[in-house]
Amino acid sequence: MSRTVAPNHPDHWWLETKKLIRLTGPILIAQLTQMLMSVVDTVMAGRVSATDLAAVSVGGSIWFPSTLLVFGLGLALAPIISHFDGAHKHHKVANIVQQGFYAAAIGSLLCVAVILCAPLILNAMNVEPDFRTITLDYLFYLLWAVPALVLYMVLRNFCEGLSHTMPSLVIGVIGLLVNIPANYILINGKFGLPALGGAGCGLATTIVIWVMALSLLLYVLWTKRFKAIGVFAKWYKPDWDDIWYIVRLGFPIATSMFFEVSLFAAAALVIAPLGATVVASHQIALNISSLVYMVPLSLSMAVTLRVGFALGAGNPANAMQSHKLATFYGMTFAAVNGLIMWLGGAWLASLYTNDTMVINTAATLMGLAAIFTLSDTFQAVAMGTLRGYKDTKVVMLITFVSYWPFGLTIGILLSRTDWIVPAMGAPGMWIGFITGLSVAAVLLTWRLRHVSRNYVTRQQRQAKPDVVAEPAALD
Repeated sequence: MSRTVAPNHPDHWWLETKKLIRLTGPILIAQLTQMLMSVVDTVMAGRVSATDLAAVSVGGSIWFPSTLLVFGLGLALAPIISHFDGAHKHHKVANIVQQGFYAAAIGSLLCVAVILCAPLILNAMNVEPDFRTITLDYLFYLLWAVPALVLYMVLRNFCEGLSHTMPSLVIGVIGLLVNIPANYILINGKFGLPALGGAGCGLATTIVIWVMALSLLLYVLWTKRFKAIGVFAKWYKPDWDDIWYIVRLGFPIATSMFFEVSLFAAAALVIAPLGATVVASHQIALNISSLVYMVPLSLSMAVTLRVGFALGAGNPANAMQSHKLATFYGMTFAAVNGLIMWLGGAWLASLYTNDTMVINTAATLMGLAAIFTLSDTFQAVAMGTLRGYKDTKVVMLITFVSYWPFGLTIGILLSRTDWIVPAMGAPGMWIGFITGLSVAAVLLTWRLRHVSRNYVTRQQRQAKPDVVAEPAALD
């Protein structure tokens, strides 16, 4: 019988720390490569013309929300598979992965529908003809990326569900290396190809997503680690119970992501009438804080896997230990970065612009971002832990209440009205961010305590003397 290390033992802390780092590092780099791809698109389109840059920006604003359901359904697979992994039920993985394909394919229909409705959206915006043409061409090219996105998201979460995050890193780097020359060739019309301008970013992105998806597919098919699982060794028919189970987990994840994205999108609209200086300052502060957020986001995804594995193995104490360690490391990182933003906000803003007014305003916002990043980290890790418990429906409700009635409402009241205090402008909106994320942190922590205690109670009821029952991976 193998020696078991108690969750409170220092050796367990160190072992769990190494496992968290091993999972988080590749996920972090993969997330950063995705962010850099967006930066590359923006910079290269901006070099063509302001119209091309605006078209890529608006096209991306339509494309990204339309893909959230595919992302959510893909993310739902990770905790399911990690439960299987912890319970040593690898024979069930191939079926659930294929059911994940079916679910994500159904979810992708929303993405297709939104893109097909893009002409109506742009007509409502009453944009200029050139702007409209470039945006629609950009989205038309992205339409062909939808099947590859389904393939990539399912296979990525299959790998990560088995605690194998290195493919995310490698494939992300490959995508970035393809993205740069593809953008350059298609935007500028090199090697005899027509110059597509900003629309070329859409075609380049489609090529990149297909390259990433097919590279990951080849990796899954050829690697010894996955051959034993045989994801495609047998073809499974759609099982509507399993598909519905994935949708029940994944739809709330997608909706929670939408609430968060919409909070920041709405904030930009609220701040827009305050002038170019304020908008530029807001964008700089948001860009820096979004970059910092990549670490807690990656920790959140990693802790989902560790918690799912621990629960699958019947060790809820280990699951909560993983949460505590992820929270500790995330908050330590947030505190250090918060201090840097608090003390060095002006210097950081000067890396973006030479405008003194923009720098000073951005420095003020980054002082608030120092607080913002603490709340954001705490709620992100709690949310990741709850996903490990496969608890997503209540999380969706919590994010709605926290981000909209609290975050957005308070932000609007403080930034644009005199109802509470004299209108504060952009700082008022950032106080709204802090409020919403802090409320989310408190409510998600409360939910986690409730879920973890109920899990232990249910496990004790199911247990026979001296034997802990394996939790079912599917309800």
